[in-house]
Amino acid sequence: MKLNPFSKKQVATDKPKKTKLREWTDAILFALVVSTLVRGLLFSAFAIPSGSMESSLLTGDYLFVDKVSYGPRMPITPLAVPFLESEIGDSKIKTYSDAVQLPYYRLPGLTQVKRGDVVVFNYPPETATKPVDMGTHYIKRCIATPGETVIITDTRVYVDGKVIKTAPKLQTSYQVTTDGTDLNPKMLQDLHIETMGQVNATDYIMIIPVDSYTDFKSYSNIKAIKPFVEPKGQYDASVYPHNDLFKWNNDNFGPLTMPKKGYTIQLNDSTLALYGDAIKTYEHNKLTVSGKDVYINDKKADTYTFKMGYYWMMGDNRHNSADSRSWGFVPEDHIVGKAMVTWFSVDSAGTFLNHIRWNRILKPIRSLER
Repeated sequence: MKLNPFSKKQVATDKPKKTKLREWTDAILFALVVSTLVRGLLFSAFAIPSGSMESSLLTGDYLFVDKVSYGPRMPITPLAVPFLESEIGDSKIKTYSDAVQLPYYRLPGLTQVKRGDVVVFNYPPETATKPVDMGTHYIKRCIATPGETVIITDTRVYVDGKVIKTAPKLQTSYQVTTDGTDLNPKMLQDLHIETMGQVNATDYIMIIPVDSYTDFKSYSNIKAIKPFVEPKGQYDASVYPHNDLFKWNNDNFGPLTMPKKGYTIQLNDSTLALYGDAIKTYEHNKLTVSGKDVYINDKKADTYTFKMGYYWMMGDNRHNSADSRSWGFVPEDHIVGKAMVTWFSVDSAGTFLNHIRWNRILKPIRSLER
């Protein structure tokens, strides 16, 4: 103890020294807090589990996703285990509690989601059973933004009447006619060709990458290759809005307008088929129909005005992608961030020497020009 020259009171100059255990505990807690803030507000790492974005992004790619560009979304479900998905293991053990739910709020960003951006978002159909920010993470390319109208004609996508640019190596389906001999599985693997189905003894539906088309066509047992396109007017029940009022399919779809904040629609059979799920599930209204009368939150309504904006997302592997054509709109509160760079990539089918895709490490993920 040492006397303070300005006081008769004694003051302590020596503090108890921290134990090694306390130092390690403090360091771990500090690291957890900092990493949680960085992951929540700045960027996160994600893996590509499927081929829906091939060949722009490949299964086994690991990405950094920037959350600053569109504005960091503040936590909606704060009671969650950091760094883990919402469910783990085959038994789907929850890593969060929905006892506390905060309102949606997003900090100001540097820009808005633009057509052509590669975007990570929470899977919209899970909103009925999970909090928004606990939904499975999906990655697709933004095709249309709030207020824009999308239409697909014979696989070509138009937004507000203008054909949009496609990814440089956009993948689609072909009907392949052979001479009846078996196709070599090793050849298909080397050319990264997916067989989606067999029509008959000689014909197959296949997804052929652009870079493999010429080599594949040169094989002697390949007699013909032609694009596989679902014809206009052919109803596909797996395609949004899953209603035969609209004879839409994956290759001929729309027109469909993306709702934006303040967008008002008349309520009738057609608009309810297109927008009813958004009104109920994403905008949290009670919607009922009695005869020709529509009630929203128990009040008769002839129109509805949307409270937020919605996006249309599609995979670059057009015929092997579960995207907005399957489940409709992506609400703005589901947006997580913008995919920026592939920092690592693993080919599960590769041998020891080429298991890592070295040419994809730190490869930028580019948006398509509008």
